[in-house]
Amino acid sequence: MGSIKIISWNINGIRASVKKGLYEKVNDLGPDILCVQETKANNEIVEKIAKELDGYHLFVNSAVRPGYSGTAVFTRIKPDSHNYDMGIEEHDQEGRLITVEYKGFYLVNVYTPNSGSELKRLDYREKWDNAIIEYLKSLKAKKPLIFTGDLNVAHEPIDLARPEANYDKTAGYTQKEIDGFKKVLSLDLVDTYRHFNGDRIQYSFWNQRFRARERNVGWRIDYFMVSRQIIGQIKSAFILDEIIGSDHCPVGIEVDSSLIK
Repeated sequence: MGSIKIISWNINGIRASVKKGLYEKVNDLGPDILCVQETKANNEIVEKIAKELDGYHLFVNSAVRPGYSGTAVFTRIKPDSHNYDMGIEEHDQEGRLITVEYKGFYLVNVYTPNSGSELKRLDYREKWDNAIIEYLKSLKAKKPLIFTGDLNVAHEPIDLARPEANYDKTAGYTQKEIDGFKKVLSLDLVDTYRHFNGDRIQYSFWNQRFRARERNVGWRIDYFMVSRQIIGQIKSAFILDEIIGSDHCPVGIEVDSSLIK
């Protein structure tokens, strides 16, 4: 059986990423499906840029606020259906969610809200986490899930360089956010990176200040989680931390093609 490569990448602005070699990097990686977060552009701009990447069907969800948030899915395999957002007005203004359906699973691409400086948005983040869990439950009742994206949380101490200094003080490593992540896992989802890589330490995000990437003072906050019932059809999970062009790097999985064709 062949395999399908699915990549997720917070590109931190699609226009900026093009200037940093996005086209070349995507062509080198050759994903069958590419999920991106933080496009920071309206649908028309994303669609125009996407024309330079041949052979992909494109699904775009942009924020109401210009130059902010936004997600997109590029897929060589035409999905059976697609859907944007959760149908909850409070959560549907920032272009944070795209769902595409294939034969064997729903693929959910998400850019989870950051709790912000001084945790100003932590209460909203908790509402979002609760809402996305209910949304995933509704999909899971129909077929297995592949849930990916920038989840803006480090799950365990091993997932960030300085856990003690950041615990319950810094967005991305508060107990509320960790609990939200655990609720997602409680839907019988598997963190694919840990499943395949054990206690290996790799990060997917580095603060742009303080030479954090150069010193590898990072966070693992980008994930692929899959329903346990299909973990046997996932061949590998990886973090491509050598690829630059954003404050995040791509993460990915290889999926048995029988799930999709």
